[in-house]
Amino acid sequence: MAMAVPKLRFAPPQILAIGYAAIVFIGTLLLMLPISSVSGRSLPAIDAFFTATSAVCVTGLVVVDTGTFFSTFGQMVILILIQVGGLGFMTMATLFALVFQRRISLRDRLLLQEAMNQGSVEGIVRLIRRVLYYSLAIEMVGALLFTFRLSFDMPIGRAFYFGVFHAVSFFNNAGFDIFGHFRSLTEYTTDPIMNFTSIMLIVLGGLGFIVLSDLADLRHKKKLSLHSKVVLSTTAFLLVLGAIVILLFEWNNPGTLGRLGWGGKFWGAMLQSTTPRTAGINSVDLTALHQATQFLLLILMFIGASPGSTGGGIKTTTFAVTIGAMITMMRGREDVVFFRYRLARERILKALTIILLSLALVIAVAMILSATEDHDFMVVLFETMSAFGTVGLSLGLTPELSTFGKILIALTMFAGRVGLLTLVYALKPKKNFEKYRYPEGKIIIG
Repeated sequence: MAMAVPKLRFAPPQILAIGYAAIVFIGTLLLMLPISSVSGRSLPAIDAFFTATSAVCVTGLVVVDTGTFFSTFGQMVILILIQVGGLGFMTMATLFALVFQRRISLRDRLLLQEAMNQGSVEGIVRLIRRVLYYSLAIEMVGALLFTFRLSFDMPIGRAFYFGVFHAVSFFNNAGFDIFGHFRSLTEYTTDPIMNFTSIMLIVLGGLGFIVLSDLADLRHKKKLSLHSKVVLSTTAFLLVLGAIVILLFEWNNPGTLGRLGWGGKFWGAMLQSTTPRTAGINSVDLTALHQATQFLLLILMFIGASPGSTGGGIKTTTFAVTIGAMITMMRGREDVVFFRYRLARERILKALTIILLSLALVIAVAMILSATEDHDFMVVLFETMSAFGTVGLSLGLTPELSTFGKILIALTMFAGRVGLLTLVYALKPKKNFEKYRYPEGKIIIG
């Protein structure tokens, strides 16, 4: 008599974590193929794994130069990994289901709810359709603008290829570039078209698809949701404040903005204030920045983009809720209020949990790397924060990492992309119902 094989049932967070890991594995195998490199030699497994993880996690940290090492095939593999990683593998799976007119089951909707960080499954498929439409439209406009500008520097066919690659990379906040020799946008520091297009793509990708959908409906609804108001106001505050501080710190620095005119200073400061939102491109030499500026970038990388976006970090809403809770406590009030709406206690506890888990991870990884890698601690911390925030900005440590360091940074990127709470939920045992509550106790704080 044959024994029945029990069906494996995974919770949505577990499926998301396994799905991203599977995509990384496939990408690793493809990047190891000789056809993926210009030289025809196979990329070592650890470097292929690191690159695939960086692409799927839309980070942009690289151990080999994307523009000169990889062939067109290898670059296209990276581009596909970026697109799938940025939009989410469940979003791409839903795309194929919609194309082939397959029914979206309740379980699929629950997975999409988890992937998009939504409170319910209501309207989730409609949101996914909009995600696909918005992404394609924004990337297309960005690609055309890049192509137009780059056509003055290279043949139109190559300009179009570069335009498409960088539009997809920047919108998905990946930070990969194929200009070669780790240059990123340093040759276009003062160029208005390249800077404006890059900033537009990064900001739109980092706002989150919920906010983009809300903005698209603004003409009919006449008002924005509380989530969109918090995201937009926090994003604008961080971008403007970051640019002002960078201008102040780097105004006379001959290695960065000091040698530029007014226009160059403006675009340089704006782009460097925008890219820590998990985009990972740079138009100035990051190693020449003052340490105060580098530390500012650390803070911006830690905050990152917004929920339901292509970016990482603790998210703008988490930062806003924590600041709101602090101000509320300082004023002696009980409720955290945004735009005349009171936040639930659960939201505040979740924000604090995310921040503490994230800080614990970054500190632990930085401490370990400071012991295994022979570099200044600021460089190690910068690289660790860049990996966690899936940013991709680097002070030059990544190509020199040891094998252990590459694995640790890759795992940090994975944790940053999937989300620490998602990983915790995926690894924790099944939740049990608490039958009783303990009496309230008092502890002196502060």
